[in-house]
Amino acid sequence: MTILVTGAAGFIGSNFVLDWLSASNEPVVSLDALTYAGNAGNLASLKADQRHSFVHGSIGDAALVGRLLRQGQVRAVINFAAESHVDRSITGPAPFFETNVMGTLHLLEAVRGYLAELDEAARIAFRFLHVSTDEVYGTLGPDDPAFTETNPYLPNSPYAASKASSDHLVRSYRETFGLNTLVTNCSNNYGPYQFPEKLIPLVIHNALIGKALPIYGDGQQVRDWLYVGDHCAAIRLVLERAAPGATYNVGGNNQMANLEVVRTICALLDARRPRPDGKSYADQIAFVTDRPGHDRRYAIDASTIERDLGWRPAVAFGEGLARTVEWYLDHADWVADVTSGAYRDWIARHYG
Repeated sequence: MTILVTGAAGFIGSNFVLDWLSASNEPVVSLDALTYAGNAGNLASLKADQRHSFVHGSIGDAALVGRLLRQGQVRAVINFAAESHVDRSITGPAPFFETNVMGTLHLLEAVRGYLAELDEAARIAFRFLHVSTDEVYGTLGPDDPAFTETNPYLPNSPYAASKASSDHLVRSYRETFGLNTLVTNCSNNYGPYQFPEKLIPLVIHNALIGKALPIYGDGQQVRDWLYVGDHCAAIRLVLERAAPGATYNVGGNNQMANLEVVRTICALLDARRPRPDGKSYADQIAFVTDRPGHDRRYAIDASTIERDLGWRPAVAFGEGLARTVEWYLDHADWVADVTSGAYRDWIARHYG
């Protein structure tokens, strides 16, 4: 049997594929459209691994997805494919709805067609795991309890609205067509291979090249930070043990204001890669105008997944952030390829 991972060349998707194949011999088919944040180089270490195959394509191509499902006798789909940057969704919302909503619809339809050809036992065993975000729940006040799986959806950005829509689509295919779906809503991930438009890799990169470290507003927006390896472990567990139709919040149990995160990164860099002038990287912090509709606080209550499946985050934020800084320092070539756009040459070399 095989699993199909969509969005497999992105940040979380590529970490999941690498994590899966380090822990399991079950083959993986990786599908990715290789839009700007998709980097096939993230999976370069698997080039000679016969358990892994990479396919350049979109979840919106139902014929391609159907062919991959049938050829691989796929027993589960893990859907990471999404446009995921809030700032970009504010500048141009349309691609977020094209990928996150219509793409998910076409993917579900391809799966439904495939399942219609299987026997009853295979249909019952099949799982469609949809990876989503805590941003679908909206924002919290300083003293509000953390988001649970029963919080109403109140998205405040086009990105969050598109993910909320895709969550509803997945649920509807469970209720209407009997598809064995699972949904996870995660907090802010960080770790290796994250595209440097997101806060942590952006700050590391800008600090090292002497640019300003931009902080929205007063920098007191609070996020719950989840190390990507912990997230991958949670997804594996949900796929293995969760009952069909289940939804789980996955969080890092670590709420921290953006400004504090940036100052911590600066301190780590001060110790590991000091500035030539002896000053702190924190001197590069620059406060900029807050973005429209910026959610003030996210916090995940992950007690349900701990109670049901025994999962809890294993990597403390300090340890995870130190690992992340070290990874970016050790992978300067990867950062240079991504920030220069050279990583996109992979598409030209392989597909013309």
